[in-house]
Amino acid sequence: MAPLPIRQIAYFVADVRAAARAHSATFGSGPYFVADNIPLTRALHRGTERELDHSSAYGQWGEVMIEFCQQNNAGPSAFRDLYAEGSGRAGLHHVALFVDDLDAAVATFAAQGHQVALDATMTDGFRYVFIDTLATYGHMLELYEPTATLTGFYDTVRASAGDFARGVAIDIAF
Repeated sequence: MAPLPIRQIAYFVADVRAAARAHSATFGSGPYFVADNIPLTRALHRGTERELDHSSAYGQWGEVMIEFCQQNNAGPSAFRDLYAEGSGRAGLHHVALFVDDLDAAVATFAAQGHQVALDATMTDGFRYVFIDTLATYGHMLELYEPTATLTGFYDTVRASAGDFARGVAIDIAF
């Protein structure tokens, strides 16, 4: 695979809004767009179909998008693989990369010994995959193809980062 720049840094947290406000106040990132209860038609966690109810806040920090993720339901997930349910722990979960061919990229990482932790599809058909690279990099990788909708969202978040009031959170729906 060609070199792939990091497009996003994502943290697992208990409260996406509180984390976004704190990051904005400390580092000047944002504004943040919040998506609650992101709808999925499929979530395969390590090959097993599971419910995954999660919310995310997305904002710009310099050249990279920041995402804060929270899991709203109990049970195993790619988030809980790093941060055990009830532990109260939070921290870096994944970095996101654009790939030209998602299945080919997954195969490349599998050939390197990295397992798929999550293969998920949203209700609009958008698919993303978490690759377990914890042993190698200390976090997971999120892979997705740069569709027009996705790159448009990245552009919107980046454009919004111009002049804004710190601590802003804008609710969005998928």
